[in-house]
Amino acid sequence: MTTAPAASADPTTPRGVLWALMFGNFVIGTGIMVVAGTLDVIAGSLEVSVGAAGQLISAGAIVVAVGAPLFATLVAGFDRRRLLTLSLLWYALAHLACAAMPTFGSLLTVRILAVIPAAIFTPQAASCLGLLVPLHRRGRAITFIFLGWSIASVLGMPIGALLGGFFGWRSAFVLVALIGAISAVWVWRTMPDGVKPPALSLAAWGETVRSKPLMLCIAVTVLFAASQFTLLSYFAPYFKTLYAATPTELSLFFAWFGAFGFIGNTVMSRYIEKVGASASVMVALFFMALSLLLWPLGTSMWLTALVAVPWALGMFASNSAQQARLVSIAPTLASGSIALNSSGMYAGQAIGAAGGGWLVATGDLDSLNWIALAGMLVAIAVSAWATRSLADASTLRSA
Repeated sequence: MTTAPAASADPTTPRGVLWALMFGNFVIGTGIMVVAGTLDVIAGSLEVSVGAAGQLISAGAIVVAVGAPLFATLVAGFDRRRLLTLSLLWYALAHLACAAMPTFGSLLTVRILAVIPAAIFTPQAASCLGLLVPLHRRGRAITFIFLGWSIASVLGMPIGALLGGFFGWRSAFVLVALIGAISAVWVWRTMPDGVKPPALSLAAWGETVRSKPLMLCIAVTVLFAASQFTLLSYFAPYFKTLYAATPTELSLFFAWFGAFGFIGNTVMSRYIEKVGASASVMVALFFMALSLLLWPLGTSMWLTALVAVPWALGMFASNSAQQARLVSIAPTLASGSIALNSSGMYAGQAIGAAGGGWLVATGDLDSLNWIALAGMLVAIAVSAWATRSLADASTLRSA
């Protein structure tokens, strides 16, 4: 394993790297969510149904789900400064190419290529923190860099929705290209050379997938992601259909939702080491389930915004806590478990977007939250099972 002399010699280096990696996750999150924010605009511009346009979400999510563990093996020996910088440059150029696509078919093809860096950047940024941050600060560092995703929901997604509503969806993709280029420069300037987390051997991968606590945790990620994206993927057409939401109103809703997502993730980052990762995950899941249960009380867009607050508080916090949970269970397997968790997140996104798209196509908007709630309750049960499994394993080791 090669460590980074610059990171250990200069105590200020990790802080600069953390901010750069957080912004990188902001870029990745904005690019992933830009489709959901402009879905109805894309559908209208390219003359396809909203359900068909939702394939952009499902197809991209499948690529990342498959790619995250695959790239965790393929790029194991790469210097992280070069790997993360090049992935962000790819992201920027590919989103610029998306903006130039004339048909839905061509957009879908390029979008699939554009999201490949999402399978690389987020898990590999998290996995290299072990070489940059002391063990006692690692949980907080992981949740910190994942603040980028919640900031993307506060700023990136609403601005993308606003640009898409007034200037067309292509302008939102150009925005992603611009911030992607800025992020690539920032990572290149702050990331030290020589950061190469150890590659996972086949034996280590086998240990990862045979670990009952790890696999149960990843199943939790799949479940809560699928639950959320059953409804979240279709916020734009949902509010436009039910409440005739304007681009400005939709952007304000996304900003509101994202602001509470940022608050939830910030609180999680501050207290996770005191509360514990497993308990933190459970709190986030209960918050999201509460919103889905109360969703029918949202009889207007702004009542729905109030109902959505617990969901927003738990949305990004849940995944941040999951990453910290996986690292705490098996630190030496973090590269594999975090990659698989990212895979699970996007697999859930694909499942949720596909299922929600079917409901939207049939006009059954009222069932979206109930399907999502059912999945969230199963996620809570599996999360409790994972915690119990880890406790049982610890008891056996100490016996």
